[in-house]
Amino acid sequence: MAVGDGDSSEGKVWVICRMPFWRRGGGSATNQSDGRRCVEGSDAPQRRNLGVSSVAKSLLPTRRRLRLDPSGRLYFPYEPGKQVRSAISIKNTSKSHVAFKFQTTAPKSCFMRPPGGILQPGESIIATVFKFIEHPEDNERQSDQKSNVKFKIVSLKVNGPMDYVPELFEEHKDQVSVERILRVVFLDAERPSHKMEKLKHKLAEAEAALEARKKPPEDSVPQFVGEGLVIDEWKERRERYLAQQQVEVVQSL
Repeated sequence: MAVGDGDSSEGKVWVICRMPFWRRGGGSATNQSDGRRCVEGSDAPQRRNLGVSSVAKSLLPTRRRLRLDPSGRLYFPYEPGKQVRSAISIKNTSKSHVAFKFQTTAPKSCFMRPPGGILQPGESIIATVFKFIEHPEDNERQSDQKSNVKFKIVSLKVNGPMDYVPELFEEHKDQVSVERILRVVFLDAERPSHKMEKLKHKLAEAEAALEARKKPPEDSVPQFVGEGLVIDEWKERRERYLAQQQVEVVQSL
């Protein structure tokens, strides 16, 4: 009986001793699995947020570095058989130096002056665009109509002032942004309009800016005559006096 009680007591002791360890081990496994579920559950919203944020960024409009005027069209006077001009203002509205470049779908009949450049923050220029207009095959006027020719202005952020080279856009093509795609619109050169007057005024500004760039910069430092080039005023007066005396002697003879 004592042995049986001892066995039963030992069994109870082992049962009592095993239960906490079993529960503790099971609890740790459960906690670990719960922890994994918590970690996995916390990662899932982050992954979803990253996916949503990347999609949202792709849908947002690209922040422009340049402001163009006109912003969507290039106006040309319609004069078949002649090379006509248009003008566009380009201003750097960002806080860094920006390189820009013109591109066109008709490089054989169009060119730009300047074709590209680098603008410092707040700087603006007026670019002139040249286009040769061919005679229409059906002899119909195409004024006040859009052309299939398009121009594209691209920009690139650069580190400080530097010399402009077109290769910049090839070396950093992953950082190039498309500013605008401009369509060509013809205007009737014989009919006065607000658009034609604005175009003439902008072309005059472009010509004035070009002439100003051609002039050499005026040196603000006063130029002093070198020591060997100093004019002796008294010597000059003496030579004039002697020449006058010789004339008087000849006349007296």
